[in-house]
Amino acid sequence: MEEVYNFIKNANTYFLATVDKDKPKVRPFGSINIFEDKLYIETSKLKEVSKQIENNPNVELCALSDGKWLRLSGTLVRDERIEAKISMFENNPILKKFYKVDSDKTEVLYFKNATAIIYSFTEEIKKIDF
Repeated sequence: MEEVYNFIKNANTYFLATVDKDKPKVRPFGSINIFEDKLYIETSKLKEVSKQIENNPNVELCALSDGKWLRLSGTLVRDERIEAKISMFENNPILKKFYKVDSDKTEVLYFKNATAIIYSFTEEIKKIDF
């Protein structure tokens, strides 16, 4: 999982795909964190992406870095604990410009039953399950 985290962090921006009824929705994200051996993302409960995840927590993330790309699929699980939010904000300080760590509108979610695949045109495909 550490390799997946480092890849995504190095990419700076990744794209998260969800489903809205029967249509795919993709949008850029930037925050990523490891807390208690789980890979986390952050968003606002006011956004459509939050509602889409609530209706269908199966998502896919895609990131590009150093001539390679990573696809991460899994189920997102909400973590309402303040400790998880604090860790996210400490490791992604830019979030403080847009969100409040103690707001009930801010949410952090971790990947469960995740599979990451790292692709390259010059190297073997690498699969990481966590």
